[in-house]
Amino acid sequence: MVADPAVSVVIGDDGLARPVWAASDPLLRDYYDHEWGLPVTDEQGLYERICLEGFQAGLSWATILRKRPAFRAAFEGFNPDAVAQFTDTDMERLLQDQGIVRNRLKILAAIRNAQATLTLRPEGGLVDFVWQFKPVTTPRPVYHHEIPTQSEESVALSKVLRKKGFAFVGPTTMFALMEAIGMVDTHLVGSHRRGSSGIWTEPTT
Repeated sequence: MVADPAVSVVIGDDGLARPVWAASDPLLRDYYDHEWGLPVTDEQGLYERICLEGFQAGLSWATILRKRPAFRAAFEGFNPDAVAQFTDTDMERLLQDQGIVRNRLKILAAIRNAQATLTLRPEGGLVDFVWQFKPVTTPRPVYHHEIPTQSEESVALSKVLRKKGFAFVGPTTMFALMEAIGMVDTHLVGSHRRGSSGIWTEPTT
């Protein structure tokens, strides 16, 4: 379902308010209710999200979610230590794996991102590196069209990650990452998930 810019939230059959994109597909609804926008503060989890956001470029998020079990199997549970050691043989194996997105550049990016993740460890690690770009304020969108697609922080994060060797980490992709891991709260005002991350609190007045 395409988000209607004139609609804020939709009340589900359970009485809970959600954005249009999370209102009908059971997979997206479960992801929205239980995962999207909650903090991710472990290296493996954050590496996985960076990779999946990269694979999503040009595709729907529903496609990536449906393929996530296959992605996890193909990429050793997104263990960066394991993926960093992938060889040309692994690349060819992945290109034959019908369960994932078989895009050579995206697969190569996932391997390089694993290697870059390891190189960040002496500097404090991927988690601290990414979370330092958390903004001081978060959007408060009422309607879908009010949600930004990138920010000053996502542009800066994209730039420094690229310098560290990461790929498929453009400003828009990094803003989507920031939304997904709770660095910003773009749940629509009125959604039952608004302010649920524990990072951003809603005004009381």
